[in-house]
Amino acid sequence: MRRLAARLGLVLTSLLLSACASLANLGTLLQGGDKPAAAQPAAAQRIAYELEIEAPGELRSLLLEHLDLARFQRVGENERLSQVELERLAAGAPAQARALLETEGYFNARVEPERIDTDAAGLQRVRLKVEPGPRTRVTHLDLSFAGAIQEPVGDDAQALAEALRRRLQQGFALGEGQAFRQSQWSAAKTEALATARAGGYPLARWAFTHARVQAERNEAELELQLDSGPLFRLGELQIEGLQAQHEDAVQRLAGFQPGQPYTERALLDFQERLLQTLLFDGATVDIQPEASQADATPVLVRLREAPLQQATAGVGYNANTGQRVTLEHLHRKPLGLPLRSLTKLDLGRDLRSASLELTSHPQSDMHRNLGSIALEEDRSSDSVNTNLVARLGRLRETPRFERLDYLELLRSHERQPGGSINAGAISLNTQRIWRRLDSRLLPSQGHSISLLLGAGQASSSDGPNGPFGRVDLKLGYYRPLGTTWHFSGRLEAGQVLVRERVGVPDKLLFRAGGDDSVRGYAYRSLGPEVDGQGVGGRVLLTGSAEFARPISARLPMLWGAAFIDAGQAAERWGALKPVLGYGVGLRLRSPVGPLRIDIARGQALQQWRLHFSVGIAL
Repeated sequence: MRRLAARLGLVLTSLLLSACASLANLGTLLQGGDKPAAAQPAAAQRIAYELEIEAPGELRSLLLEHLDLARFQRVGENERLSQVELERLAAGAPAQARALLETEGYFNARVEPERIDTDAAGLQRVRLKVEPGPRTRVTHLDLSFAGAIQEPVGDDAQALAEALRRRLQQGFALGEGQAFRQSQWSAAKTEALATARAGGYPLARWAFTHARVQAERNEAELELQLDSGPLFRLGELQIEGLQAQHEDAVQRLAGFQPGQPYTERALLDFQERLLQTLLFDGATVDIQPEASQADATPVLVRLREAPLQQATAGVGYNANTGQRVTLEHLHRKPLGLPLRSLTKLDLGRDLRSASLELTSHPQSDMHRNLGSIALEEDRSSDSVNTNLVARLGRLRETPRFERLDYLELLRSHERQPGGSINAGAISLNTQRIWRRLDSRLLPSQGHSISLLLGAGQASSSDGPNGPFGRVDLKLGYYRPLGTTWHFSGRLEAGQVLVRERVGVPDKLLFRAGGDDSVRGYAYRSLGPEVDGQGVGGRVLLTGSAEFARPISARLPMLWGAAFIDAGQAAERWGALKPVLGYGVGLRLRSPVGPLRIDIARGQALQQWRLHFSVGIAL
């Protein structure tokens, strides 16, 4: 009864204050004003009295934000707050403060307004002393169930219901021993209900929820019952938005069978697979939960197809290979077949290539079959290398993992000042890429790992034929240092495993130097030499450490960086002698990727070199 009387007093106080405000507005209008006091600009207001609240930090902020005694401190420049009105506000403050503190779990708070006095300038001062007392804690939690989740029908429904009940009971966000707060109580109920609806029961609701607070013991007992409603099962797909693509391309990616229990995760995974095909610019997958369709609820798939054909042209410059012109053509259903074709033409100063890649539409496990052929000419070193590469394989891509298994046929022609070399190789290869990055485009935290393993038979006009193996490992690491600095590091190690005199095509050997290798040296300029001419090495080791931070808080996209690189390629590990490169640079973290400008000094050459690149190699 005491608490009820206090709450009634708080309501009456609020009504009286509202009446006072209304009378003040009316007086302004009678004096010829055309706006009520509440609409006056901030510049035309003044502080009517000072308020001091003695309370712990977070509670003091709560009271200053919500107490009427705090909110009515400011009045219009030409208004005044009478002593009677101020005393009313001070008298209502304890009850209002206790009600606010109860939402934070303090049910035995003492709130005392001290006497009102006046300072030397004539400004009235009010003090409010708050002793919150001990916080109420949850001593008992009883979460029960009704509906299909309590009495499931079918083995699959039984397993789903048991797992969901266990998850809800163990994962309820406000458990025994925790401090009771009204906001956390509401959030815990919302989270549990959302979990039930996403886990197969989209019509779930709370049958009742009770929070019984024993204020004298500072204890709270929570009792809830969740009425799940029926278990929904997935029915047929209802697909909208298809024009060029066939329904099969959608249905094979569903990942579930009709009659399977509904889960929100199953639909989200389906939606993600549709977007990963690159056949659609937009995709949503949902159901309309109606109790009458619970046994076979239709799955609504709304799609927006990507353009059937797409052509792209570009002009650019790269410090590694010079100026370039690129042309690309993408067809998402060539000749009406369930394929995706990508044709590329890249004409650069030092690197020229033409390629055609065909991939099948993704299967239910997101695997795609792949076939490609590419012709390229590399003039970046002393020799001119022409390579013809054909691949046939199988690819699987997800945001966190990539797998590529392929058979590769390589033919190479190398023109050197002293003659030419014809070489070739046939090999089986497997590549794995693991990514745990906060962003693939602009990573600042996480790591990536790329591992390539290959084995095959090599032939060359410059040496005997024979088997070979190839290993290439790349690591990337990103970590914030404090609030402004960021560290990034990379390491690459590779080796071609082959008998000493077997000839291996230069494309399968290693060289170092350039933007993504050892800065301060030209692209692919580091490696062993034969008769004064650079050749590819059979082992490689490179590493880099870089520290960067935004240059100005007003330009958070523009970073400055300092770095040191080291590495080398060689014929064998015993002959590998890493060289150093170090310098500074600028980073523009644009929405399309980072633009990097570096000036680096190659320690072995005692020369400075400018590096410019767009994008990042993961």
